[in-house]
Amino acid sequence: MVEIKLVILGIDPGLSITGYGCVELEGKDINLVEGGVIRTHSREKLELRLASIFNGLNRIVENVKPENIVVEELYSHYAHPLTAVKMGYVRGIVFLVAANYSIPVWSYSATRIKKSLTGNGKSSKEAVQKAIKLILNLKDLPYPPDVSDALAIALCHANVVSRKNIL
Repeated sequence: MVEIKLVILGIDPGLSITGYGCVELEGKDINLVEGGVIRTHSREKLELRLASIFNGLNRIVENVKPENIVVEELYSHYAHPLTAVKMGYVRGIVFLVAANYSIPVWSYSATRIKKSLTGNGKSSKEAVQKAIKLILNLKDLPYPPDVSDALAIALCHANVVSRKNIL
C-alpha cells in the first residue's frame, strides 16, 4: 500500500468572514498546518470585498501550497435565499483561485462532514469542534467557528482520501 502525503486546504466561504484550515495528511498522521480567516467589511462595495477574498486566498495558497482544496456543498434555506447567493460569489472565487493554481476542488455536504468527524451527521458545532481538537491534538477548541468549519471540511476530505486512497 502506498503511503499518502497530501496537503489539504478547507475553506468555509463567507462574504463577511471566509474561514480556512489547512492540514497535512501523512500516512495515518494528520497535522494542522495553519488556520485563519479573511474578513471583509459590509460597508465596502461587493466587488472590493470579493477582490479582498481573492487576494487573501491567493496569499494562503502561495503560503501553504495545497494539493487539494475542499469546500462545503452549497445549501440554501428558503428563509435566507440571499445567503446562498452571497456564498455562491465566494465559492466562485475559491474555484477561480484553485483553477489558477491547477488544484482540484472537492465538495462535501454539511451532513457528510459532521458524520465523518463525529459519527453523527446532525452533530452540533460544539461536538464538531471537540472532534477537531481531539483529532489534531490541539490545546484549545479551534476558534472562530469559521476556522473550525474549514478544518472540519479539510479533515472530512482527509478521511475520505485515506480510506479510498483517491487523489
